[in-house]
Amino acid sequence: MGRTLAIGDIHGGLRALKQLLNEEVEITKEDTIIFLGDYVDGWSDSANVVSYLIELSKDYNCIFMRGNHDDLTHQWLESGTMTEKWLHHGGQSSIDGYARLNEEEKQEHLRFFSEMQNYYVDDQNRLFVHAGFTNLHGPEYEYYSTGFYWDRTLWEMALALDENIKKDSPFFPKRLQVFDSIFIGHTPVTRIGESFPVNKANIWNVDTGAAFKGSLSAIDVDSKKVWQSDPVYTLYPEESGRN
Repeated sequence: MGRTLAIGDIHGGLRALKQLLNEEVEITKEDTIIFLGDYVDGWSDSANVVSYLIELSKDYNCIFMRGNHDDLTHQWLESGTMTEKWLHHGGQSSIDGYARLNEEEKQEHLRFFSEMQNYYVDDQNRLFVHAGFTNLHGPEYEYYSTGFYWDRTLWEMALALDENIKKDSPFFPKRLQVFDSIFIGHTPVTRIGESFPVNKANIWNVDTGAAFKGSLSAIDVDSKKVWQSDPVYTLYPEESGRN
C-alpha cells in the first residue's frame, strides 16, 4: 500500500525537490504526492520546477494545490499583470525563468496553472490547502477563492490557541472541528524559529522556509514521518533566492 505524502513550498528549488523525492523519500508509483503550492518565485529554477512537475505527474499520482505565488505567476503569464510587490517577493525569478521557455512550453504551463486545485479533501477527511479558509463550516462554503492561497488567519489562530480549551468547548474554533487534520504551507515555520513541519491543534504546517534559509520538506500524513532536503540555499550557492 502506498503512502500519502504532503510536500511544502518549493519556490523554484528544483535541486532540492529532486534530492527530496529521489534520495530521501524515494517515491514509488503506489504513493500519492500532494503538493501544497508555491512552486515558483524564489530560486532560478521556478519555470523548471513546473516542467518537472508536469512530467512527474505523468508517471506518479500527483495532486497540486494552488499557491499565491502560483496565482501571481499565472496572471503574469496569461495577461502580463505584475506588481512591484510580486517582483520584490520572487517574481523576477519566474520572469527570468520563463524567458528561457518556448511558446509551446508556456502554453503547457498555463494549462498546469489553470488545473491546480484550491483545496483537496481525502477519504479520511483530511484537508490539504496552501493557506487556509475562513468559513466556520468549511472551504466549500467560502464566497471568495483567494483565501485558499492567501489566508494566514487559520495558522495564526492555531498558533494562538490555548491548548487547555477542549474540542467540545463552545470556545474551541469551529474551523478546526470540520476536518480530522489539515495540511498547509504558505507561512514558513522558520518565522517561529522552527526548521521541521510544525503541528498546532490539528494543523500541520509543512512550509519549512525553502525560499529562504530552510529545507524543502515532505511528510507522510499517516505516520507523520518527515524527510528533508539540504537547506535549499546551499544547493544554489551562486544565488540569494528571497534572502
